[in-house]
Amino acid sequence: MKQIIQSFKSGDTILEEVPAPQVSPGQLLIKTTRSLVSLGTERMLVEFGKANLIQKARKQPDKVKMVLDKIKADGLMPTLETVFNKLGQPLPLGYCNVGTVIGIGEEVTGFSIGDRVASNGPHAEFVSIPQNLCAIIPDQVTDDEAAFTVIGSIGLQGIRLLKPTFGETIVVTGLGLIGLITAQLLKANGCNVIGLDVDDSKLKLAESFGIKTFNPLKADPIKAVMSLTNGIGADGVIISASSKSDDIISQAAQMSRKRGRIILVGVIGLNLSRAEFYEKELTFQVSCSYGPGRYDDDYEQKGKDYPLPFVRWTEKRNFEALLNAIASKNIIVDALITEKIPLDNYLEIYGQIGKSNSVASLLIFSESSTPTSKVQVTKKEKERKEKALAIVGAGNFTKMTMLPVLKNADIKYIVSKGGLSAKSLADKYKIEFSSSDYNDLLLDKEVSTIIITTRHNLHADMAIKAIESGKNVFVEKPLALNQNELNQIIEAKEKFGVNVTVGFNRRFSPHVEKIKQFTPTSARKNMIATMNAGFIPENVWIHDLKVGGGRIIGEACHFIDLLAFISGSEVSSICMNALGTNPETTTDNASILLKFKNGDTGVINYFSNGSKAYSKERLEVYFDEKTIIMDNYRVTRAYGIKGFSKFKSKLDKGHKKQFELLSKNPNLEGELLIPFEDIVNTTKASFAAIESLKNNAWVSV
Repeated sequence: MKQIIQSFKSGDTILEEVPAPQVSPGQLLIKTTRSLVSLGTERMLVEFGKANLIQKARKQPDKVKMVLDKIKADGLMPTLETVFNKLGQPLPLGYCNVGTVIGIGEEVTGFSIGDRVASNGPHAEFVSIPQNLCAIIPDQVTDDEAAFTVIGSIGLQGIRLLKPTFGETIVVTGLGLIGLITAQLLKANGCNVIGLDVDDSKLKLAESFGIKTFNPLKADPIKAVMSLTNGIGADGVIISASSKSDDIISQAAQMSRKRGRIILVGVIGLNLSRAEFYEKELTFQVSCSYGPGRYDDDYEQKGKDYPLPFVRWTEKRNFEALLNAIASKNIIVDALITEKIPLDNYLEIYGQIGKSNSVASLLIFSESSTPTSKVQVTKKEKERKEKALAIVGAGNFTKMTMLPVLKNADIKYIVSKGGLSAKSLADKYKIEFSSSDYNDLLLDKEVSTIIITTRHNLHADMAIKAIESGKNVFVEKPLALNQNELNQIIEAKEKFGVNVTVGFNRRFSPHVEKIKQFTPTSARKNMIATMNAGFIPENVWIHDLKVGGGRIIGEACHFIDLLAFISGSEVSSICMNALGTNPETTTDNASILLKFKNGDTGVINYFSNGSKAYSKERLEVYFDEKTIIMDNYRVTRAYGIKGFSKFKSKLDKGHKKQFELLSKNPNLEGELLIPFEDIVNTTKASFAAIESLKNNAWVSV
């Protein structure tokens, strides 16, 4: 299928051929008929993409600080690699989609095949969108009109925050697409509306809707508003403009009445004058997108609706209200359409974006397009003599850590659910096929090994399907999220006899191998591993026990495997203490105590409340009156060991060697293959750590 993307690296806007997305649980698969170009938002993205690195940095000073902190912790070159990889990630454009439902995911209610729906899907021939971000289009509303649903809801949410009453005077500053719809909605609400814009053509269009308008470049907007309100001032101001100037917020304050309300929908300079707000006791609020539910993963991705008696207007209900306003002709949107362009001619819009006086541009999609899950990116010049690799999952780990090392490996497929990220990486690394369907890998006889780097809740099911298809499996940690999943994997492996390994990479680090060389298995060891993991917000998927399993199962398992490798023995029992008086199992601040079968002991300090400027990982090993200290896989110092005092190397946690071995041994043979018994024991120990937290007691593994 075809999709419009923006390259932050080159600045180009591209019509890309990508695999069509698969319909997911809780989502609708939609065949697009129309898509509205949001000229304001998309112009900013296109201009940002075309800016050079210095200009990009100036526009995002908060990101610059994050980069500097990362340089301190990880070094210059790893940080630069991360930054350039991030810039190389394509951005899908568009969020005002109209189409027909052609697929319905599990757990979806209220929709049927053939329904016409409006959604926040991108500019793509097929989109898969969560049900709470879709609304059924009334019969009276055309596809052209319905394309204004999402962008109109942005203005509607601003109005809901303003809470205007019948007869109030409201100023709308900025009569772009959102501003023109906002002004009409306010007028339909019984308000006296004044529109401000520097573009006379937009003022003329607003006047055709019965809106009183002024051009701030030709008349003093403050005096004009005061004159129309008998010196009282506006009851409210909605700012839907896009400008770096601080003048707009100052003008809004000066034209407001005492205790007036100001709502920001657009993007402007915000150096506020305390005196202007203080003297009038003005209220100022920033509006967030389409309404309640926005950026709430439970609402948007998991379909958990807010109860209507307590949250009357959610983003989906705002979509429906906007569609009803169009159906009843309370607002007119077809008059806003400046141009209708076939998708293939998209550069007629994006080639002059920012220069055109267009109000609304519509992309028209072909009715004959059909969804395909697989796109051939490169052709193999020679016949494949050996079996190939396939990767499912095209996120940051695959992009920034795995593929740079596997660039010379024979990779036939890379798969991602949405298709776009897989296509982008397939282009960069000359992978033969990109796909959105996992079954493509399972059915291909040329694929011997499947590498799984998806979100953690998918690992076990995908691994089992691969094993049952006779494929070897490399799973990025964790292997499973619970004992039942682990049991199913063990059963499948025993039945089909393929190789299974996990991305426990710390044991492959040159520093760890050096430590292992000088710590005999017969010596009893005390080991301390400290992980300065860094803070991750609670709403990130890793904390969700059903999706990520929490950071102990999802990441601390690396250090259980690391200590087991150095010990040369399996974990026999485990106990975890977590920070706080009532810690939950999603904790990411904990000390884990390990007892090994050979008598060794280990402590894993997994903390997220430390400074990012401090080293991320540290390992200490004490044995036979000797001590070895490893600092962040850069420097390892030994005390009391002849012939070994200091070892230095570039930052390397072991990914590089593990993936180099994978490249040379696509069937997971030899040194790469971690004993499956070790993997099972480490996985069980992760589960036991969480279990021990409930009673603050030791648990046998």
